[in-house]
Amino acid sequence: MVIRTLTLGVAAALLAACAVGPDYVRPNAPTQERFVSDDPTITTTTSAQAGESVATETAQPQVDAEFWRSFNDPLLTRLVEEALTANHDLRIALASYDRANALLRNAKLDRYPTVTASATASDSRASADQAPGVPRADRDGESYSVQADVSWELDLFGRVRRNVESQRAEAWATASDLDALQVAIVGEVARSYVELRGLQERLRVARDNAVNQEETLRLVQARFDAGRGTEFDTSRARAQLETTRSRVPALEAQVAVTMHRLAVLTGQTPDALVAELSPQQPLPALPSRLDPGSPGELLRHRPDVIAAEHRLHAATARIGVATADLFPRFTLGGLIGSQAVDTSALFERGSETRFVALGIDWSFLDIGRVRARIAAADANASGELARYQQSVLLALEDTENALVRYARSRVEDQHLEQAALDSATAARLARVRYEAGAADLFEVLDAERTQLVAQEAFADGRTRSASSAVALYKALAGGWPTRVPLREEVASR
Repeated sequence: MVIRTLTLGVAAALLAACAVGPDYVRPNAPTQERFVSDDPTITTTTSAQAGESVATETAQPQVDAEFWRSFNDPLLTRLVEEALTANHDLRIALASYDRANALLRNAKLDRYPTVTASATASDSRASADQAPGVPRADRDGESYSVQADVSWELDLFGRVRRNVESQRAEAWATASDLDALQVAIVGEVARSYVELRGLQERLRVARDNAVNQEETLRLVQARFDAGRGTEFDTSRARAQLETTRSRVPALEAQVAVTMHRLAVLTGQTPDALVAELSPQQPLPALPSRLDPGSPGELLRHRPDVIAAEHRLHAATARIGVATADLFPRFTLGGLIGSQAVDTSALFERGSETRFVALGIDWSFLDIGRVRARIAAADANASGELARYQQSVLLALEDTENALVRYARSRVEDQHLEQAALDSATAARLARVRYEAGAADLFEVLDAERTQLVAQEAFADGRTRSASSAVALYKALAGGWPTRVPLREEVASR
């Protein structure tokens, strides 16, 4: 009888091929054939198949994953690698990833029987009132038992399988979240580093211009002392010098703040990198060409889009978990053990105990609540579908914006560079003309003011260009040296 019951239970579990609830079907991505860009330094390609699914567990980025190396700056490379190792936001995300894997392992264990073991030993004595006339020695008793209990839910309607499916998708989504944060951290380190070098360049420009204006002030003061100038000219020259000097403290503060940000991004105290980053270095060189690939390729390796699709998958599977409550839940239980009044007889044949039962749990009188939970799960899946489609559109928008900003910043750089060169020439010629008496001081001061503005604008423009390159790489999902190693339970499908 025991063998027959167990056989029927196992056969029912093995033969159960149905899982209630909708099967997940990957949605089509609302994508476009190619990116819009007229910059000759950007190569765009056409998607091989527009609208195909974007989430694949083995997707690899087509852009240079270690994009920061293309800037050829060893210090930037080291800062990025330190951030990937020590950044605390990444450590928090990794903990969330490990938690998702633990929940997946827990869900998978529901597919197997739960086995527990217990043992008891008791010594009892009945009172004289309970056993009147019985001698005291006969009122004493001992009892010993050892038993193993087995409980197994027969997953006839796929509740357990749908729950495992949902937890696996959530684990994949969490892995993609970790990828996305890695991209964000690398982008923030690279952007902050570029901003630091740009601020240092603007600080150099302000100091150099202050030195030039000091020379002008000395020249004006000498002319005034010689009786060939006026106090008005001296005051104007001094006012312009002090205005230029006032730029220096604000820029120094911005430089310090940016160095503090880089230190914290790499998991260090704010003052840890001040000495190393203080010496001025040129802005990193921009790559000569960029290949963003096609929109379809982008969507297949953008981690935020992949995470959104996996969460849609998880929400779809949870509909099946809720739907399974409409059907009875079968549980196979068993017990085998030994009971005796003496330890020496505990495992003898006559002390054997066993129990086998097939339980049915069906909340058929609570259908209203079950259907409400199904409706809630279905609404959640609809929301996740909309969130996925929105993430696709936002990814495309982010990339298109990054492409156009990068392309236009390169053109802007050319004009700003020429303006800086011409303004420096004009300032030099104005001073020569002033010394020769062919021009008044106003021309010199105006030329020097124009030079400062043009050189600062060029330094700021070059910083924006480098920052736009970083933003483009970030939009294209570059930014990790190796993908997070996935646990076996996540990788197995």
